[in-house]
Amino acid sequence: MKTIQIRNLIIGEGRPKLCVPIVDKTEEEILANADMLRTLPIDLIEWRADFFQEVMDPERVTDTLFKLRKLLKNMPILFTFRTAKEGGERQLEPKSYAELNKTAEETGCIDLIDIEAFLCTAFTPSMISEAHRNQVKVIASNHDFTGTPPKSEMLSRLCQMQEQGADMVKLAVMPKTTRDLLTLLDTTLEMNEKHAKVPVVTMSMSELGSLSRICGEYFGSAITFGSVQKASAPGQIEAGELAQILNIVHRNLQKT
Repeated sequence: MKTIQIRNLIIGEGRPKLCVPIVDKTEEEILANADMLRTLPIDLIEWRADFFQEVMDPERVTDTLFKLRKLLKNMPILFTFRTAKEGGERQLEPKSYAELNKTAEETGCIDLIDIEAFLCTAFTPSMISEAHRNQVKVIASNHDFTGTPPKSEMLSRLCQMQEQGADMVKLAVMPKTTRDLLTLLDTTLEMNEKHAKVPVVTMSMSELGSLSRICGEYFGSAITFGSVQKASAPGQIEAGELAQILNIVHRNLQKT
């Protein structure tokens, strides 16, 4: 797998890195959750800002990010506003979405930002460039809740996101059958073997796709998302249990 370094964390090396989303509505709840999460065996935290009830107030977003950074110390922070179209809590027009991302980047508190690659393709390259100007790495993402596209289509999306200049690419799809899960895993493996220039993150959502969240080290998915109390997507596994499984898989792979 390709690798990138975020603070002291190398993504794309060894076991998939474990990320837990914060999906609370108020600053008080967000900070309390972060305080609890920093004691757990996780690698990075995602702030799902679309859940934040004051997300449209730049000052409140900035203030919350400064408090999160102070609390989490050196733990990497991924900032994400997931639009309703891709499974999030609310919708934003592309211009407002870009402005919100810029606000988060300019705080200097975040390390990674999730940019929905196909929200508005005319905006995506400039949003990625803006993040890089602010020393923030980019995960270009696409979330398909309608089903699991053919392998050729998923490879095409991953390659398109890579060519946009992102530092990582992420694809989440919804399985309807076990074979859909296998298609996603096959896509992940082929992407890594033949096309990847950056770390790849993939998942098959819902309980049917939960295997994809634990076997990334076999197929080449660099990050997996677990939950504590509240999940941000269907099929997420409790973070403590997921950490144990990932470590068991990693130890066994080290024996081969």
